[in-house]
Amino acid sequence: MAAAEFSLPVRVYIEDTDAGGIVYYVNYLKFMERARTEYMRSLGFDREHIFNHNRMFVVRDVQLRYLQPARLDDLLQVTVEPERVGAALLQLRQVIRRDSAVLAQGRVDVVCVDRDTLTPSRLPTPLREQLQAAV
Repeated sequence: MAAAEFSLPVRVYIEDTDAGGIVYYVNYLKFMERARTEYMRSLGFDREHIFNHNRMFVVRDVQLRYLQPARLDDLLQVTVEPERVGAALLQLRQVIRRDSAVLAQGRVDVVCVDRDTLTPSRLPTPLREQLQAAV
């Protein structure tokens, strides 16, 4: 069974920041992508497994709110928590924290699609069951 919340530690490096040492806004999305990838890997559905089953995941919608800046050398926790699981859709809540401070939070809708046609494809049953158990 999937845990209700998955957390990935991410260190902020110079390449993640602007000239002032503050994380450039688009890099929060990259941190969230890494956490989603590792979350899927923790469930046994890494990219190789998905590709071998002629599927892939695409982001359909992102809502992201920036609350506080992350800075060079910060150690962040990037979390993923499933909110809704449909036949082909995953709606995930993601939060980026530094200690107890919430720096950014958002919702990401991810759709499972056929790799060749890019049309929606049902989530693999074992994955859907794990995610539904965590909602």
